[in-house]
Amino acid sequence: MKTMKCKQLGGPESCNQKFQAETFEEIAEMSKKHGMQMFQKEDKDHLEGMKIMKEKMKNPEDFQNWYNQRKKEFEELPED
Repeated sequence: MKTMKCKQLGGPESCNQKFQAETFEEIAEMSKKHGMQMFQKEDKDHLEGMKIMKEKMKNPEDFQNWYNQRKKEFEELPED
């Protein structure tokens, strides 16, 4: 099991929400659900982060590079 915080996954620096999972794909899914909750709450900081992610997703190569870097960071984390 490994832990990453929202801010490590593209969220705002102010968000210390932790996600714990065995795989990066599970962490990514948890982060996505958290983002949806923050979107519904109209959280200003998270909305800004989503805007940045949306820009990354316009270029599939940029987004894939970003995703691969986060996955690498996850894989290099020590087990909890």
